[in-house]
Amino acid sequence: MALGTATVAYELRFDAGRICLDLLATTHPGERLDSTGVLAAWIVGSGLVPRGTDLTHADPSWLVAFRELRGRIGELVRGTSRDIPGPGYDLALAHVNEAARAAPPAPRAVPGEDGSLVRELDGPPDCAALLGAIARDAVELLTDPVARAAIRECEGDNCPIVYLDTSRGRRRRWCSSEVCGNRERVARHRRRAALSRT
Repeated sequence: MALGTATVAYELRFDAGRICLDLLATTHPGERLDSTGVLAAWIVGSGLVPRGTDLTHADPSWLVAFRELRGRIGELVRGTSRDIPGPGYDLALAHVNEAARAAPPAPRAVPGEDGSLVRELDGPPDCAALLGAIARDAVELLTDPVARAAIRECEGDNCPIVYLDTSRGRRRRWCSSEVCGNRERVARHRRRAALSRT
């Protein structure tokens, strides 16, 4: 799949509030990271690298590594909402901490076409550097009590997406008002319509 062709709006989402949570969203409603092209689109869309960064060196081992980190982050994020974390919590924590040790991709400022400075990477990023940036984001999220308290799971039917609730009053109920919120409003309307017909 070519970069940009698999990125239908619902397939890759970047509205969870943190890069690590956006990675978790790639499991719903099914596996989204199913090719290196889609993974490259996610890496660019998440802001880990600037647009135009060469990611042609990404191979299937990247998919395995990103999915594994995603699973470990999911265990930690969901474990923070339980009184007693699950049995894989310590293993997940060790994996994320180890991934966070890698230096993130090195940025540099270069003149753009119009003369203004733009961000570019010093060279093609390797998988460990990208995973390190995501793992560091997860560590920051999980060690910040205010941010951790804002972690929510979508209330939409069968939606496991986790997001950071930064809304006023902390009243956000859905991962996306346009996706799950709209589904809930349509379902509510149908229920009312069905009741009025009886």
